[in-house]
Amino acid sequence: MRAMILQAPRQPLVEADIPVPVPGPGQLLIKVAACGLCRTDLHVVDGELPHPKLPLVPGHQIVGRVAALGPGVTSHAPGARVGVPWLGGSCGCCRFCEEERENLCEQARYTGYQQDGGFAEYCLADAHYAFTLPAGFDDLQVAPLLCAGLIGYRAWRLTLEALPPRRHYDIGLYGFGAAAHILCQVAVHAGHRVHAFVRPGDARSAAFARRLGAVEARQADVLPVRPLDAAIIFAPAGELVPAALRAVDRGGIVVCAGIHMSDIPSFPYADLWQERQIRSVANLTRRDGEEFLALAPLVPVRTTVRPYTLAQVNRALDDLRHGRFEGAAVVVVDESLADANPDEE
Repeated sequence: MRAMILQAPRQPLVEADIPVPVPGPGQLLIKVAACGLCRTDLHVVDGELPHPKLPLVPGHQIVGRVAALGPGVTSHAPGARVGVPWLGGSCGCCRFCEEERENLCEQARYTGYQQDGGFAEYCLADAHYAFTLPAGFDDLQVAPLLCAGLIGYRAWRLTLEALPPRRHYDIGLYGFGAAAHILCQVAVHAGHRVHAFVRPGDARSAAFARRLGAVEARQADVLPVRPLDAAIIFAPAGELVPAALRAVDRGGIVVCAGIHMSDIPSFPYADLWQERQIRSVANLTRRDGEEFLALAPLVPVRTTVRPYTLAQVNRALDDLRHGRFEGAAVVVVDESLADANPDEE
């Protein structure tokens, strides 16, 4: 089968012909249709996440059909459409797994990082971590929901849990990429006011945010028109944490939603005082997946995608690295799905 292989960090992926894997106990063999590409893939390829499996097939927003079942699998049928997220497995027996916080399991395994992912014609997945996908989304449109959507939803859920019950909140989204463009729709649907914060000079992302319902879009180092109840940071820039703290009101919360972030600079205690909070979000749980994939059709979420062919993965990574598109990049593995040529608008 065709696959794009990472042989060493900070090196381009190499196209290779490798054997189709065989599913073991509890596993699915999935014929990949499409695989979303997100900033975590960049962190893996760029060596910012340590100790990846090498050689590695990256990619962790996988959409495909079940091609074969491993021994003991009864939860999925051959031919079923499934989605595979970043969290690819856990031990199932530690205290975190028993508390349905399997995202914190020390033996958790991650798709496209510690096990081969979806930049290939076939992949394996733990049947417990393969989600049934909602109807009404084609394969390209649903792919970004599996990481950008899920991590955004978990950040959103933990944010709401930290705030006192209220009909409307002012929510700041720092870094308006794949996750923010999905979460913006969810928050607006729920009746909240979204404030988008983008890089200096990024007028395109600011306009994109406004089209999706943001009440304002401004540079990340500029205070909002009104104090925020909460800020969610998707950009991997530590300097945004003090900026977001200054933007949130008393009792507000700053949620860091990325898996990797540059160092947070020092800031005065006064910026944190008056019961402001900072917290991180780690990965996702099966509950997050089930809840968000049920919610997405009700909003309804509409993803903006930029398609690339499997052979164009390196170009897609570079375009993501430099912010050359709106929304989310999706690698079209089954090229019969679309004319995946990013030169054509």
